[in-house]
Amino acid sequence: MNRQAETASVGDERGGLVDAPLYNIGVVARMTGIPVATLRVWERRYGFPAAARTEGGQRIYSQHEVHRLRWVKARVDEGMQVGKAVHALRMTAAGGVPRDLGVGVAPEPVAPRPAPSPIPARSTAATAAGGGGLAAVHQHLTQALLAHDLERANAVVGDALAVYPVEDLVLGALRPTLVDIGDGWSEGRVSVATEHLASHFVRQRLMQWLATSPPPRAVAPVVLACAPGEWHDIGLLMLGLMLSRRRWPIAYLGQSVPLADLADFVATTRPAAVVLVAMRDDTADALTGWPAAMPEAADTGRPVVCFGGRVFTLDAAWRVRMPGVYLGDVLEDGVAVVERLLGGDEAVR
Repeated sequence: MNRQAETASVGDERGGLVDAPLYNIGVVARMTGIPVATLRVWERRYGFPAAARTEGGQRIYSQHEVHRLRWVKARVDEGMQVGKAVHALRMTAAGGVPRDLGVGVAPEPVAPRPAPSPIPARSTAATAAGGGGLAAVHQHLTQALLAHDLERANAVVGDALAVYPVEDLVLGALRPTLVDIGDGWSEGRVSVATEHLASHFVRQRLMQWLATSPPPRAVAPVVLACAPGEWHDIGLLMLGLMLSRRRWPIAYLGQSVPLADLADFVATTRPAAVVLVAMRDDTADALTGWPAAMPEAADTGRPVVCFGGRVFTLDAAWRVRMPGVYLGDVLEDGVAVVERLLGGDEAVR
């Protein structure tokens, strides 16, 4: 069902809800507690909420749509994924306001679930209102994973998704959580098992979001691969997710890819770019052989080969020694570098 048909078929059982467009997107954000950026992401990804447009192209929403937004946000606050909450809304009363949301009344608060860790059950909702923002999400997620409380970790991420776009959540919460736990492991404060649990949790989330990225542009893909012997790929996976959500097609090869196999893959796929990652001296050394494996790319710059990873950030000598284009010191730099090389840095609206 398209968005216009959905709006037209809501039916008459609305209990007097006003269907005329009344509120601009900023007002709706204040009424629902959902940021403007998130409303736009939901509209692009799920076709929800439905908005009319002014002559100047500005979005305007009805009172009915505001109540539907409040219902979806309440479900997400309970731990439901946004897409499933929107689907549930559409399946209820042919898209009308579900029976458990009173007309003109905000959703009743959900009782916090008991848990052994000292993280507030409504962590994100409370801290966002109080100004804690993504720093608080990062703190609560770190605490949950250190306590091996996956239910709470999922709740923290689910709450945050009602407020923040995936990109902001990855950069502002998931990435620093892994850094903190990784630092704890290197200092002997965190066990290998706990570090693996946290990494697996983040990997699952990244793969889930990667699978639900918007349709890619009709251009050659970006190949992403770790150096031979390199098993730390979550940073590479985050980069792939950022590119995919900006509609760049990716071919994710992941951990420890032999250069000969990479060369064969590149020869058959004909990508626009190849991104290579190394975290340690030994894997960076193994990566220096890529020009011999892919002489055409080395001679012509097609595809362009980029490199990055912790070892290059910490040691400038490696950046000089490694052939190719350096991605930069942080993930955001890497996205910008790849987009510039591909000939476009605009975000998909």
